Amino acid sequence: MQDSIRIFDKQFKAYISEAEILAAVRKMADDIAREYRDQTPVFVGVLNGAYMFVSDFMKCYPYPCELTFVKLSSYRGLTSTGIVETLLDLPEEVEGRHVIILEDIIDTGRTLQELVHMFSNRNVKDFKIASLFYKSDSYNGEYPIDYFGMEIPDKFIVGYGLDYREQGRNLRDIYQLNEEDMTNLVLFGKPGAGKGTQAAFLKEHYNLKHISTGDVFRYNISQGTDLGTLAKSYIDKGELVPDSVTIKMLQEEVEKNPEASGFIFDGFPRTVAQAEALDAFLDSKDMKIDATIALEADDQELIKRLLQRGKDSGRSDDQDESKIRNRFEEYNAKTAPLKDYYSAQGKFHSVNGIGEIAEITRRLQQVIENL
Repeated sequence: MQDSIRIFDKQFKAYISEAEILAAVRKMADDIAREYRDQTPVFVGVLNGAYMFVSDFMKCYPYPCELTFVKLSSYRGLTSTGIVETLLDLPEEVEGRHVIILEDIIDTGRTLQELVHMFSNRNVKDFKIASLFYKSDSYNGEYPIDYFGMEIPDKFIVGYGLDYREQGRNLRDIYQLNEEDMTNLVLFGKPGAGKGTQAAFLKEHYNLKHISTGDVFRYNISQGTDLGTLAKSYIDKGELVPDSVTIKMLQEEVEKNPEASGFIFDGFPRTVAQAEALDAFLDSKDMKIDATIALEADDQELIKRLLQRGKDSGRSDDQDESKIRNRFEEYNAKTAPLKDYYSAQGKFHSVNGIGEIAEITRRLQQVIENL
């Protein structure tokens, strides 16, 4: 087992050996065999990730059984909540049978929800869930997990059927993402400072996930998610959305992007209390904010930019100088305490936001690459 491997832009460190994996598979096979030795269960493997697990499991299972497969695909890039699509459905022969799902890994439970839905219309005698790896910290707990081989922390892993961007499935051992290489940023800047432009470059150049609080709120509310509905209930009453709700939305965004090399938080935190909540959440994931970067620019220059943007876009809030100045005052009032908070941690950096876009980008790169 190698100490570490590299796949594309990610470094992974050795985590679970092949011998340990096979011991967990044998134990699962023995546990299930004790319960179903007098039955002929139908095992349902979930492609693509579980093919190695299913193969070794079947070699260990000592009694008569049948095997079939389903194939699901989760598209994280299309929506912030994930869409699970059925690509290979269950055969009809499962009706009236004992069915046991063989999953490679259970984390958030979104794929599991789709599997349970599939079985709800098939009149199976009973079905149970068996997963080689189980991330109890991130699982939503909606359905019981009947058998699992190993309980592991909420870390991104590859190997033994699990992939990163479709590579790494053929590895015999399990490797864990080296999160010490992650870069997590908070991006500050007054309206018109160019945060959106620079965030677009940074996320591509460093493979970071840009999490804009405004975008996350709008998506959750428009899609009617549980968190969106809860947030809307406060907004409709003219109340501020509690920090706990916002943090939960951000948490879901982080958990849906385990392949990211880090995150850019834009629009959050806005207060010291929010900064403390973000630090606590990231600490629970063994992550941290590496730097907060403020794009600084002269008010008059920004007003010129925004008034021009207002003409081009038609945005009403960019067409009234008094409203623009009010937004600047609000930014100053909220950012000053945050500057002190992050400065005390040695994480606050100020970057001149005036100049050519490429020039400003180079200034940001210098800060990030010196971290």
